Amino acid sequence: MIKVYSWPTPNGHKIHIMLEECGLPYEAIPINIGQGDQFQPDFLAISPNNKIPALVDPDGPGGEPIAIFESGAILLYLAQKTGLFLPSDERERLQVLQWLMFQMGGVGPMLGQAHHFRMYAPEKIDYAIQRYTNEAKRLYGVMDRQLARHPFIAGAHYSIADIAIYPWLRSWQNQGIDWADHPHLKAWFDRLGERPAVQKGVTVLAGLRRPITDDKAREMLFGATQYQSR
Repeated sequence: MIKVYSWPTPNGHKIHIMLEECGLPYEAIPINIGQGDQFQPDFLAISPNNKIPALVDPDGPGGEPIAIFESGAILLYLAQKTGLFLPSDERERLQVLQWLMFQMGGVGPMLGQAHHFRMYAPEKIDYAIQRYTNEAKRLYGVMDRQLARHPFIAGAHYSIADIAIYPWLRSWQNQGIDWADHPHLKAWFDRLGERPAVQKGVTVLAGLRRPITDDKAREMLFGATQYQSR
């Protein structure tokens, strides 16, 4: 059985959704990032960047076990393992890969910064709030225009690009977004939210997550601990 070391964050939910969509049996092992589990040696052995998620498949290439970190790499691995949600046609495949990289390089980091400075930063920095809120709106606009022309983010078919992006938009309110400005993206978001695998994937480990209210959690997530050499 595949083991996914994860937490109920957008990057974690990507993999939970993908595993559900693929119908692969898996065990979700919680890595409580507010308590510092991501810095433990056992987890660092499979995720040297101390970030969730990470995956261990006992039946990897050649039938040998494999450990993979980085959510985009895990999505690609699972798509290649199952033959699902990544087209075999070269042009269609490149479209999916472009939009997957768009999520990894833009949607995730920028929406994460918008969320951080709007919700979690210990001081309200107007410049940072404005910068990342405006970038969030720009990215939503890019996706809205794409979905005005196509039913899914990379074209005609549901793919790992959709799976990668969807969880990041669930906190749209905290990113300063008004759905009325992005009707095509909102319609896509609602359609994906009706998929049983998506509905189940976003509930995985969700009951364990608590609001970030204590100093220890803030330190583990945002403080100097993450910068220590290990």
